[in-house]
Amino acid sequence: MRQFTAIVNPTAGGSASAAALLQVARQLREAGAGLETEYSRSLDHARELARDAGRRGRVVLAVGGDGIAGGIGGALSGTDALLGLVPAGRGNDFARALNLPADPTALAQVLLHHEPRNVDTIEVESAVHHRTVVLGSVYAGVDALANRHANNATLLRGAASYYAGGLRAVTTWRAARYRVTVDGVDHPHTGYTVVAANSGYYGSGRLIAPEARVDDGLLDVVMIREAPRRLFFALMNDLKTGAHVHRPQVSILRGREIRIEADREVPYGADGEVEAILPVTVRVLPGALRVLC
Repeated sequence: MRQFTAIVNPTAGGSASAAALLQVARQLREAGAGLETEYSRSLDHARELARDAGRRGRVVLAVGGDGIAGGIGGALSGTDALLGLVPAGRGNDFARALNLPADPTALAQVLLHHEPRNVDTIEVESAVHHRTVVLGSVYAGVDALANRHANNATLLRGAASYYAGGLRAVTTWRAARYRVTVDGVDHPHTGYTVVAANSGYYGSGRLIAPEARVDDGLLDVVMIREAPRRLFFALMNDLKTGAHVHRPQVSILRGREIRIEADREVPYGADGEVEAILPVTVRVLPGALRVLC
């Protein structure tokens, strides 16, 4: 029987993390599994707790949103440790890409009985974050600015905070000139954003890269070019279904190593947590993480 260590982010979704774990924990314990719970003081602390639990042969449960999932998943990347997700944040985009069930009973069955799946992770390298590893995507541009606004929102939660953050970011954004290098080939780009996606979803359920797969050894690079603001708002609406990929303002490339630079200070983010300024280099780490899904 599997032994679990749950690492809870007390701030993700308010009390949602504790509530989500409580429902799943009951199912795990009734099945005879061992479960210990650790509360993280920070993302770095969560990574330390995850590595320690992994070394002890326990299944590490990331309880919260994409930030803690990416932080813990990144810490376990390249090890034999098993990761399980208990989604309880605003976005839960990586859990969505893995098709994890929302029902606690069904999720407990996945954690107890399903075989692990090897998925890719993303190595992120920059002057600020010398090297870190995340799960879902790295995005540079208006979406990173929107995520910053969403993270600082006090009145709105969930998808509403992302939407409001997006509106605020777009109204103040001016197109940046990027230099995007994919596996050594330069692709000049002027526009709103560049996204290197392992998971198809980001920004609380927006399907930014419909063809992205978490186990294909590649990153999908989505570039949204300069366009009138009214068209960009329509394009944002298309992200609900992935229909934006058919617009001429959207280009998609695939590669293993992507470097993103810009002609001014452009923010980038990763999994809703990492925040810094370009340039950044990202690399796919094929099959580096074992996940129960």
